[in-house]
Amino acid sequence: MTPKFVKSERHWMILLLFVTLALASCQRSPETRSASHIEAGKRFLQKNDAARALLQFRNAVQLTPKSPDAHYQLGRAYLASDDLAKGVDSLRKALEINPRHAESQLLFSKLLASADDPALLKDAQQRLQELLQSSPENSDAVHTLGLTELKLGEPADAVRHLERALAMAPRDLTYAVTLAQVKIQQKDWKGAEEILSKACQAAPQSADAAVLLGRFYASQQSFPKALEQFQRALSLDSKSAPALLNLAAMQMQTGRKQDAEENYKKLSTLPFKLTQSAYGLFLFQEGRRDEAIREMQRLTEQDPEDREARTRLIAAYQASDRVPEARKVLSEALKNNPKDLDALLQRGELALNTGNLGDAETDLNRVLKLKPESAQVHYALSRLYKARGTVLTHRQELNEVLRLNPTLLLVRLELAQSLVAGNAAKAALELLNDAPESQQNLLPMIERRNWALLGTGDLVRARQGVEQGMAISRTPDLVLQDAILKMASQRYAEARQMAKEALAMSPGDTRILRILMGSYAAQNQIPAGIAEVKTHVAKYSKSPELQYFLGNLLLETGDQVQARKAFTTAVALNPKFAPADLELARINLKQANWTDARQQLAGILSSNGENPQARLWLGMLEESVGNHDAALVAFRKAAEAQPDNAIALNNLAYLLATHAGNTDEALKYAQKAQELAPDNPDMQDTLGWVLYQRGLYENAVTQLQAAANRGGSARQYYHLAMACLKAGQHQRGHTILQTALKKDPTLPEAREAKVMFGLQ
Repeated sequence: MTPKFVKSERHWMILLLFVTLALASCQRSPETRSASHIEAGKRFLQKNDAARALLQFRNAVQLTPKSPDAHYQLGRAYLASDDLAKGVDSLRKALEINPRHAESQLLFSKLLASADDPALLKDAQQRLQELLQSSPENSDAVHTLGLTELKLGEPADAVRHLERALAMAPRDLTYAVTLAQVKIQQKDWKGAEEILSKACQAAPQSADAAVLLGRFYASQQSFPKALEQFQRALSLDSKSAPALLNLAAMQMQTGRKQDAEENYKKLSTLPFKLTQSAYGLFLFQEGRRDEAIREMQRLTEQDPEDREARTRLIAAYQASDRVPEARKVLSEALKNNPKDLDALLQRGELALNTGNLGDAETDLNRVLKLKPESAQVHYALSRLYKARGTVLTHRQELNEVLRLNPTLLLVRLELAQSLVAGNAAKAALELLNDAPESQQNLLPMIERRNWALLGTGDLVRARQGVEQGMAISRTPDLVLQDAILKMASQRYAEARQMAKEALAMSPGDTRILRILMGSYAAQNQIPAGIAEVKTHVAKYSKSPELQYFLGNLLLETGDQVQARKAFTTAVALNPKFAPADLELARINLKQANWTDARQQLAGILSSNGENPQARLWLGMLEESVGNHDAALVAFRKAAEAQPDNAIALNNLAYLLATHAGNTDEALKYAQKAQELAPDNPDMQDTLGWVLYQRGLYENAVTQLQAAANRGGSARQYYHLAMACLKAGQHQRGHTILQTALKKDPTLPEAREAKVMFGLQ
């Protein structure tokens, strides 16, 4: 019996031990468990895995909501995942709990210091000064304070703090580079060299320090000294990617392409993703596109998860007109991972670039649903709406991009340009004035502001802007703006000279040709202007854009034969140049050359994807020859592509009412067309005629009378006469009918009206 008892006792003792351990685990304090999550989160951040780090830090915050360190670490993770708003919010919470939490205070100050708003910079400065009172040896805080003072325009204090930070941490290359950059801005080349040389002395085994000194020498065109430093860096670390990259760049600059290629090739074998692509890019820039694509394919196959490598390959495929291969790569990526938003976005952009607007919209909207705060997606959508000609939606998307990232200068300039083109120059000025302070005096901003000022008629400020810009650089836009201002002052000869100067700098800019031609027209010298334009186009005869401009100029001056020749040349130079094809189609439409016009419009639609203008004209052509069903299809597609195209909506409504008998749908489109163009007599006539078809005769008379008052065409009078008759206004209708018959007795509406009035 004893053995059984002993065994049982041992069993219960082991069981009790396990229960005790389990209870001890369950009873660990929240602080202990929070610390464990924080340590795990830090490890994930070190591996650049922000998503998993966020989970750990959220658990830590949930366990210890009053811990400033937990909120601080969560803020770091949000910033690492590019969620600035939540990152700032977490840092604020950490500082609310403990205003003296040094790490939170420093990181929050760095974020403030990265802004351009003087108020935020002052706030950062004050926080850093307070932090240094309690932690005077915090070199990172001293360095950040110096950077903040630089942006506040306090260079003396800035240099003092930057020098102090470097003295505290002489081996920190970031501090050395910052201070050297300040010296360079002050044109103190010797001072910059001394700082970087001391950095090399402080870290004699640092390849990076040698590279930095070499880059300085290269920027000063001291290539032998630069070469010495790059080679020293490679002697310290033969696989130093920065040394190889800078050495190759210098070799390219000095004409040693073969040596550069060898170094770029070495970079492609190193385990650094940021530099592996250098060799492929080198090959592409050298025009060796097939070799470049093979290299990019190798990198993509080597690491299928490297989305940046795939992006470069897709771009190379597109630039080399190998779109099917690009599409195949993206399809395979999405087959393997349907939630690969990068691939989905790239496929949408690819469809957009090739004119497949419907496919582009489908993909982009799928990405938008999952990433509604993505500036990149909204910008792609802005391009989509621009391609469709929906100007207002294009602007809305650009506004959304700027809301998400106000620092995107190119987007702001594009939106301003659209506003100026749409006669909203005042709004463009307000938009430009809202740009960050650091962008206000940049040359592109000055140029765009000048266009807005010219659009508002503020010639005085525009002249000041031109002079401000020319003090920086004499660009084609500034010279053109000067020409426009001289035109406004009736100094036509001077304006012409400025236009010629601008044209010499930018021969393909048709805006300049327009001003040049205007200077001749203002002095009644149109033939001389045409002759000069022809001479310029002949000099650059391979430009389809210039041929197109010449064609339009010849059309405007009545030379249809030579205009057709210019448009034909433009299409021959670039078969996908739709504007020239459209003009050829328009000439054929005017001359009733239906077969040629149909062939051209069909060609545009097959080679350039959906083109609303071509679709609209095709509908007009089909309607002109009596193919109402085909016209209906064309107008419907044009309206689908451009929902705000009043002409497409109007024509669609008219055909639906008169030939398809669908007055319900016709009324919807007619009302929208009339809303878009309330003063257009054609829109009023169509809406009135749809109301007539629906038996709403009194309402029809109101609309048709407004159309006849504004337009006065025979068709509008026939419609009004018939509506008056149906509304019981016989005498008025008869009088209006006589007016219509005098205008054009041959229209189909004439026969219908005469039958109604008993005249046949």
